[in-house]
This record gives sequence, structure tokens and C-alpha cells, in this order.
Amino acid sequence: MSGTLPPLVEPAAELTKEEVARYSRHLIIPDVGVTGQKRLKNAKVLVIGAGGLGSPALLYLAAAGVGTLGIVDFDEVDESNLHRQVIHGQSDIGKLKAASAQETIAEINPFVKVHLHTDRLESSNALELFERYDLILDGTDNFATRYLVNDAAVLTGKPYVWGSIYRFEGQASVFWEDAPNGKGLNYRDLYPEPPPPGMVPSCAEGGVLGVLCASIGSIMVNEAIKLITGIGEPLLGRLVSYDALEMKYREVKIRKDPETPKITGLIDYEAFCGVVSDEAASAASGHTITPAELKAKFDNGDNFALIDVREPHEYEIVNIKGATLIPKDKILSGEALSELPQDKPIVLHCKSGARSAEALAALHKAGFKDATHLGGGVLAWARQIDQSLPTY
Repeated sequence: MSGTLPPLVEPAAELTKEEVARYSRHLIIPDVGVTGQKRLKNAKVLVIGAGGLGSPALLYLAAAGVGTLGIVDFDEVDESNLHRQVIHGQSDIGKLKAASAQETIAEINPFVKVHLHTDRLESSNALELFERYDLILDGTDNFATRYLVNDAAVLTGKPYVWGSIYRFEGQASVFWEDAPNGKGLNYRDLYPEPPPPGMVPSCAEGGVLGVLCASIGSIMVNEAIKLITGIGEPLLGRLVSYDALEMKYREVKIRKDPETPKITGLIDYEAFCGVVSDEAASAASGHTITPAELKAKFDNGDNFALIDVREPHEYEIVNIKGATLIPKDKILSGEALSELPQDKPIVLHCKSGARSAEALAALHKAGFKDATHLGGGVLAWARQIDQSLPTY
């Protein structure tokens, strides 16, 4: 069955005897066949992130016989990755994720060429990198990189498959501004602007069910195969949303937004998205203490209140002895202001420092001018001061 878009890639000259044996179950599908498999062999696919979505995507792209895979990831494998990032194993902890992924791919399919890109993807290198590939898969978990990937794909004329995950829910779609069917659109037609800082928690803050990565990652690979071979109906102009708890898929139509500004160049995406609000950044400036300074306060017997602004389930995982739990939202709404002491300094902390900075801005506005927060949060405390504490 031919698709609504022409094949993205020309077929390779031939399949070897070994490749015919390996891909035989593809070859006997009439819609794929020898020609489709040759297109996969000739394809160059760039995967942004070898994490939750990148792991299953890379595994199945390699298994499917995509001839060249590029992996963009500068991070190292951490134990907290292993419940969902299945391309890595226990012995890979501390390795570069890209290198770990390359080793696993070599075991799955030795016919696949792998190129590692271990520098952070930035405006300065994205365009040149994207030009080398036919198709992009974006499995990143932050808005700054998503907008960068989108804009670079638009400027280089590349299609890309996008996915996102959070707790029990996932989404996937295909974006291609220059789609030959004239129905092109990009990520900014779906999300013209990023959400306000702190509005949408990351997986590191909110968690994700490990197996959800497989569900969304497999959709992404399915779309990649369809685009490369020119079969089926791609997710261009459609957003698929998956709820794992309800076991329901929902589809939303995406249309070109005439108000979307034309993309003419790459920008400063960290500034565009903002990790924390301007108010939080201003509050934290000059009012941030280090783990060593917090320890000195304890050691000196200083009279102060340590307030943990995380959620109760996070407090159960790990907490700093002596901290009082008051979730951030209660501080931002003003509900918890009466619970805070007026007669001694307040130190706030969260997991890594972003949420406590937002809460700090609210306290300063409410008159707690000498309040400070712990830079790096409980993670920095566990790593620098009390290594007996778990991290998450």
C-alpha cells in the first residue's frame, strides 16, 4: 500500500545474502518488500537523546535495518535511568549514553553504521548536523531542545518525528514544514510558545512509568519506517495521545496556524523557554546558599527553618533531617504563608533548585526578605554532604 507521501529515501543498490536472511520477515510483507528494505538500508536517521524515548527508538531502528544512525547525547548513564532506558545496562553506569547505545546496537545489528555526536545540541551546530541526515527523531525532555530541533528541521527542510512522555501519558506526531503533499507544519503550529517556567514538570520532577517509553518510542519508529519507505498514512497533521492507565489512544488534528511566525534563523532557546522565571532568577541572585553553607548552619546550631518545597511522595524517597515539608504550590498560592516562622531565617530547598527558586520569589514578595534557598537542592546535599542518602 503506497502512502500519502513519497518515499523519503532512494533504495540502496542491493541487499546481501546475510541481509536477506536477517530481514526476511520484512521482505515478505508486500508493502515493504525488497525495495522498502533497501530504502531502510540507505537511510540516515538522527536520534536526539539516547534516554527514555531514544532507547527503544534506537533499538528498533537498528533492528529494522536503518543503515546509518546518528546519536546526539552528551550525558552519562545513571542508575536512575535503567528502569526505562533499556538500551543501557548495569555495567554501563558512568559511560557516555551515546557510547553505551552504540555498543548495544552493534550486538543487535552489526550492519548498522553509528555516528556519535557527544556535544550538546546548540544553535551553533544543529544546522550542519541535520544536513547530514534524512530524518530526525526527537526524544528530548526539555522545551528548549524541542524548539531548537523544530527550527533547525524547518531551516534544513528535514522531516522529524516527535514524542514526549510524562508519568502515564505520552504523545507523538510528525512535523515537516516542506512536506511534498503541501500539508506541512511544524511544532510551533501545535505549541506556538513554551509554557511558563515551572508550569510543566520534567520527568525528573514528575516521574515516568518506564514501559511508557516503549509505547511511544515504538510509535516513533513506526512513523520513521513509514516516512522512509513511503507506505501508510504518517502522523503529519495528527497528534496521537496515549493514556496508559485508561489504555486509550486519542487523536487530535493539527492544522497550520497562519499566525505562526516564519522561522528565519536559530535563537537562544534557553532564554526563549526559561528554566526558571525572571522573578525566580532575581530572587535567587544573592540569596542562594551552598550545601556546605547549609551544613555549617547545622553545625553552628543556627536558629533557622529549613523548608522542603517538594511533594510528599518525594519527601518519602529522601529528605534532609530537620526539614519541614511545605509543597511549593501551597507557598505560591499563599495558603502556607501563615505556617512559616516570622522570628527566624528561612532556607528553602527542593530536588535540584528550580522549584525552591520559584517559592523563594513568592516569599520575598510576601515580606520574607532574608529567605534563601539551597542551590542544587537535596541532590546536591546527598552528593556533597551526606552520601548515605539516596538520589532520584
